[in-house]
Parts: sequence; C-alpha cells; structure tokens
Amino acid sequence: MTHPVVAGVDGSERSLAAADWAVREAELRGVPLRLVHASPPLPGSAVPGPAVDRLHQIGARMLQQAAAELGDRCPEVEVRGEQVDDDAVVALLAAARDAGLVVVGTRGTGGFDGLALGRVALRVAAAAPRPVVLVPDRSGAFGSERPGTLEGETHGARGAAQVVVGFDAHRPVSEVADFAFSAAEARGAGLRAVQAWALPAEAVSSRTLVVTEEDRGTWEDQEVLRLSDVLRPWQEKYPGVAVRADVMLLHPAEALLNASQRAALLVVGRRSDPQAPEGHMGPITHAVLHHARCPVAVVPYGG
Repeated sequence: MTHPVVAGVDGSERSLAAADWAVREAELRGVPLRLVHASPPLPGSAVPGPAVDRLHQIGARMLQQAAAELGDRCPEVEVRGEQVDDDAVVALLAAARDAGLVVVGTRGTGGFDGLALGRVALRVAAAAPRPVVLVPDRSGAFGSERPGTLEGETHGARGAAQVVVGFDAHRPVSEVADFAFSAAEARGAGLRAVQAWALPAEAVSSRTLVVTEEDRGTWEDQEVLRLSDVLRPWQEKYPGVAVRADVMLLHPAEALLNASQRAALLVVGRRSDPQAPEGHMGPITHAVLHHARCPVAVVPYGG
C-alpha cells in the first residue's frame, strides 16, 4: 500500500508554504499528496444554512486552486483535496492514520502576530501516530536544494543541503535514525547527528575545583566514539549518506537549534504515550518547535 503525504491547508500563506514542502516530499517518495481542509461547524449551526454553504464553497475553491498549482509544480504527483466537517486537529489526526507523513505550517490563520507555534501544529505534532513535519513560513521548500554534504561546503547562497538529527548514543531510537538517514539519502544530503552532553558527575562535584582541558577533551572524545559506534548500523544500511557525529557541551535544545541554523530539516523524536490521548512532547522537542528556523520533523517512537 502506498501511504500518501498529508498536508493541512486553510488558505493561509503559511499553510500553502507547508503544502509546497509537502508536494516536493511526495515527489521524492513517489506517493500521492492529500490536502486536508477542515471546516468545523459554526457555533449554533447544527443545521446547514447559507453561511455554512458559503464557507464550504470558499474551501472547495481554495483546495481546487491549491491542488492545481501544486500539480503544475510537480506534475508527477497525484494531488487531491478533501474538505472535512470537523476541527482541524481531529481531521488531521484521522488522516494521519493512513498517511506516511503529515505536514503542517507552524501557524495557520488563527493566533496573533509573534506567535511561533499554533494550536493545530502543536497538538498534531504531539499526538499523530505518524511523523509530522512543521514548516515555518520563512523556510524554503525542502527538496529544492542542490544536493550537498556537510556544513562548511556551500552551494551558493542557500548553503549546504543538510539534515540534522538529535541523537542520544546512550538511548538510541531506531525510528528517529531511520527517518533521518532516509531523508538525507533521498536528497543526496549530508547528515549531522547531534548529541548534547554534560561533564561527568565527578567533574562537577564540590571537591573538583578545575576541569582541565585535557580531561574535558578525553570525555568529549569518548562521547564522539560512542556516538559513532552507535550510528554504524545505520551507516551500513545507508552507505550513500555522509555522516558527521557531533557532540556539544550544551543544553540539548540549544545544541539542536545551533546545529540547525543552516539545515534543510531538523529531526527529533517524541515518545508515544498511550496513557496520554492528547499526546505529549518533552521540553526539548517543545523548545525546538518554538524556535527552529527550518522545517522540523517530529518522529513518534515507542508506545
């Protein structure tokens, strides 16, 4: 079965930017693109009336126009639109069950100026059973970059095409690694695996007055080797992906945001919690979603 890419659209510039990202992703995967527009019932409109009909007509035209424009950009992709009479979060979570990937803008038509992340984006990323990519309106469409390798090698003003993944060698997550390696492979991009680390407990005890550069270097080298060793099975599975193992003596969110400043995609994980029907994201993923300037893929795991 071919699982489509699903994109939520509401007519806003941000959602259309996300749809543009999504159609290029669908082209890379060789799957259809399904555009979902939610039309929740108006307050007090249990019985359809002229106002409801008018909103449906506007939504239908928006979907038709978006599908036509996206089809022109990527003619090999089958693009179809669907209007759902439900809340946007409910509609997208339902569509996610049969999807390979869900793509939404970080904000839609609601919210206020300065709001980094809207209600729909946050709740879908926190609860969807499939990976969710949140696309900020200021990002370029991932997939349109020229293939590149690792940071430091530039391809014009856009910079190197690079995927950044948050990884912990002490608790590796196969779902996150597979998604990141696959995304990098599909685009001929380099992969930067970032692990935040802290000094060992004995280095920061009350009896330790000074941490020498030699000790710090030794601990850092150990972390790099551990990360490289843990990544090796995926490097063997994806031999065409150039990988850089990078450890940073920073808070995890800060490390990921610093590493992703010129990235095409940042990949993070989210533990699935069957006891939390509304979904849950840890503080690191939450901080990254609010401050990242590139598309962010949230990959569920466990459960």
